[in-house]
Amino acid sequence: MFPETELDRRLRLGLEATGHGQATEVQQAVLTPALAGRDVLVSAATGSGKTLAYLVPAAQRILAAEGRAKSGALLLVLTPTRELARQVASVCTALTEKSPLRVEVITGGAEQKYQRAQLRRDPEVVVGTPGRLLEMCQKKALDLSALSTLVIDEADRMLDLGMQEEVLAILEHLPAAKPQVMLLSATLKHRGLSAVIKHALNDPAEVRIGPRRRAHSNIQHQRILADHEAHKEELLLALAGDERYRKILVFTNKRVRSEKLAGNLRAAGLRSAALHGEMSTEDRKRVVNQLREGALRVVCASDVAARGLDIDGIDLVINFDVPTSGDDYLHRSGRTGRGSAEGVAISLVQAREWNLMASIQRYLGETFELLALPGLKARYAGPRKVKGSGKAAGKKKKATPGKKSAAGKKAATKSRRKPAGIGGTKPSGGAGDGFAPLKRR
Repeated sequence: MFPETELDRRLRLGLEATGHGQATEVQQAVLTPALAGRDVLVSAATGSGKTLAYLVPAAQRILAAEGRAKSGALLLVLTPTRELARQVASVCTALTEKSPLRVEVITGGAEQKYQRAQLRRDPEVVVGTPGRLLEMCQKKALDLSALSTLVIDEADRMLDLGMQEEVLAILEHLPAAKPQVMLLSATLKHRGLSAVIKHALNDPAEVRIGPRRRAHSNIQHQRILADHEAHKEELLLALAGDERYRKILVFTNKRVRSEKLAGNLRAAGLRSAALHGEMSTEDRKRVVNQLREGALRVVCASDVAARGLDIDGIDLVINFDVPTSGDDYLHRSGRTGRGSAEGVAISLVQAREWNLMASIQRYLGETFELLALPGLKARYAGPRKVKGSGKAAGKKKKATPGKKSAAGKKAATKSRRKPAGIGGTKPSGGAGDGFAPLKRR
């Protein structure tokens, strides 16, 4: 339970109304140092309750100081995506419903004139993306002079998206009496994180819940081999048509592919839509809400949806494209199996993606279950030989008898003293790894 003696009654009512009376492990670990005003550095698995871990103590500190004169935001939350910003704001609004705290969302893709009007209402809590928040600071529309707490959520994802400069620039607008800073990240060993930590935090309490790399234990992690992209599309249609799954997220590495797949699924009679970063804010919001409410059953998304989205009932995540890193895999698969729910994550793997999938499994210390769908089994069965890492063992190139090496050819050419302008034969391309996708019959 959240410690009732330390929390404002209005917060306790908000927690009870939203069904969050029982504190998770990360919430219990963060609460004490955060309530004491210490900076906090948090690393915990997705779905562990990190949002309330920072919102509860931040809101408590504001309410404990209620009555003091103030102008400007008291809590500022930075998020890497618009979707996560809206979700955090929604959680905060529900948490503080019984209190006078006001919450506003400021992100890119919305009319700045309207957002300046939002900030003129003098909200205590502002949630948004770094680029637009920095613009509002520079235009004097966002006042941080009384800021009590700054939260940098999904810090590693911000750096992956190239937001480091904006985050550091926002720090320059903080008041001289430095506010409390809480930074949350999936990994605290991200290559660019040290600069942000150095500039933002002062002697932080560090909270790590669970191993840094671990596949979610309440999710079945599986992989299906595929011969080529068209075969993947057949596999996707078969999986999406399985009525055991109520809500499905399909991840791609390219925006164009997410749109194509959503169109294919709609043509097959499935309620589907695409979700990616080049859609307008309103369109992205509409798709997320439709999936949440059950109006959509399948959403084909780029990695814009991989972080922070918390939608009840997603019981299947499909990696149409294998993600490019183990951390990205964790965030994608973490959209299912939220809290204590069960989920399934299936990756479709072509020959060219074998080594990437092997790297992800090694990174997580897991071997994902190998499946095959009836009637759609791939001819590709994996590499003939694998290394200890699980990656394909490529063939060593053997010299052809009677042919000279490249160095020998060069020496022979030089010794013949050919006239200028007459060159040797262009060397042929190297042999492949022997595991190119095969055409299906």
